Amino acid sequence: MPNNKLGKRGRRQKTVNEEKFIERLIKISRVSKVTKGGKKLSFQAIVIIGNGKGKVGVGIGKASDVINAVQKAKNDGIKNLINVPITKSLSIPHNVVGNFGACKIIMRPSVEGSGVIAGSSIRTVLEVAGIKNVIAKQLGSNNLLNNAKASINALNALTTKSHILKKRCLNI
Repeated sequence: MPNNKLGKRGRRQKTVNEEKFIERLIKISRVSKVTKGGKKLSFQAIVIIGNGKGKVGVGIGKASDVINAVQKAKNDGIKNLINVPITKSLSIPHNVVGNFGACKIIMRPSVEGSGVIAGSSIRTVLEVAGIKNVIAKQLGSNNLLNNAKASINALNALTTKSHILKKRCLNI
């Protein structure tokens, strides 16, 4: 078979970008659905995926076994990737607040060498994104998924000086 990217039946194989992603599993839970015939058990997985250079996403997957649930969560995380602006000191450009449900996340840039000062899934999101110096505080709910999504919302709200100038059509 020639060395082209066509699989069986001449279809093009789906390939994700060649960049390597860091995957962190933050939660696996066994969930059940009660039907007329009894309880149907399945597993839910929450995965945080990123490249360590400013891209990060949260994925959720549910399947009848753990391996498929984790794989679905990885694929969902790749679909939900966002770009995060990172400063030269591997921090965030400015203070930011993110909300999701009853969760509120407050993030502040920190000096170089201080490390990631954050708890639970927020720390994982920041590390996978490649942010090394930041202080984060979690308020409200302790739900891992909601905290991860709130931190993604906070990182999505970050802007840089050049982005604002471009938005206002200014050239400086």
